Amino acid sequence: MMEKHKCKWVLLCLALSIITACSDKKESSENKDNKEDGISTILSDAQSEVTVQVLQKQGFNHELVSNGKVSSRDKAELRFESNEVIAHIYVKNGDRVQKGQKLAELDKFRLENKLSQAENSLMKAELELKDVLIGQGYNVDELDKVPADVMKLAKVKSGYDQTKSQYALAKRENEHATLVAPFDGMIANLFAKPFNLANTSETFCTLIDTKGMEVEFTVLESELSLIQKGDKVVITPYAGGGAFEGSVSEINPLVDSNGMVKVKASVNGQGKLFSGMNVRVSVRRSLGEQLVIPKTAVVLRSGRQVVFTLESGQAKWNYVDTGLENATECIVSDRSQSGVTDGLLAGDTVIVTGNLNLAHEAPVTVIW
Repeated sequence: MMEKHKCKWVLLCLALSIITACSDKKESSENKDNKEDGISTILSDAQSEVTVQVLQKQGFNHELVSNGKVSSRDKAELRFESNEVIAHIYVKNGDRVQKGQKLAELDKFRLENKLSQAENSLMKAELELKDVLIGQGYNVDELDKVPADVMKLAKVKSGYDQTKSQYALAKRENEHATLVAPFDGMIANLFAKPFNLANTSETFCTLIDTKGMEVEFTVLESELSLIQKGDKVVITPYAGGGAFEGSVSEINPLVDSNGMVKVKASVNGQGKLFSGMNVRVSVRRSLGEQLVIPKTAVVLRSGRQVVFTLESGQAKWNYVDTGLENATECIVSDRSQSGVTDGLLAGDTVIVTGNLNLAHEAPVTVIW
């Protein structure tokens, strides 16, 4: 009896071994059939939902992104030329003013009195000059005939040149007792108060041209070939307020110790950009017609870039090499080019979303 049970047990183990071997052989054969060019296929019963895009050549703008700081292209530090009492201040910080607009005014009593005295002194000096010339036998009605050396000596004796300089200074101080805007702009750093003495050594206020603004930013030495004067620039303040367009105006031909190059761009701030603002700078340059795909279409498989295309309801993977990119798109290798084996072709239907867990030949459902 024991011998009979033992024989049954041996036969059962032998049967299980044969079934397992056949199963392994079948799986090995299926894996071999489903591997082409190193592509492993593991098909799922559930279909993945994907979105697609028909690939066509289109204009591509390369985008280079950096951080920058805004500064005013035109900025004037205005100050009075006389230490007199401030009689009126007509503006305040943040006010927009136009060229020639009155900003502030000093008490002119002393200045006008000084100008009147200087004018009288000049008239006296002119009479003294004529007396000196008459004494030397010259006709004061024909001063152009007086030799230059004689005229110079006569002016020194009469004090004419000195009083003329004093009059010009008094006249200038009187004229500049009223501070006016030299160009259109915005008032900043105005801290003076009326009825206080103006300090000629300190700035009364700063006038900033908020329309003509500059943005200074840096790019890597390796990115120099991707930027040139005239390239379009989009400025986005971190404080919000929208985006502003400009263009690259200056590239400093010097690489610093960190391998960075300073670049300036001119931009119309429309009165909304302030000097000192921190901004995001996007430099865009057209590279013409390229084969372009969304960045979301590219996934990694075995350390290589792969893009899935839709063929007969199945996902087919394609090895690709991507090139320059911007915020949302990148250039992809074109298989129609001579000698290129990897890449895509114009007209391919590319899977752009729902591709993260796809496998080769996996069934998919297109959603819109």
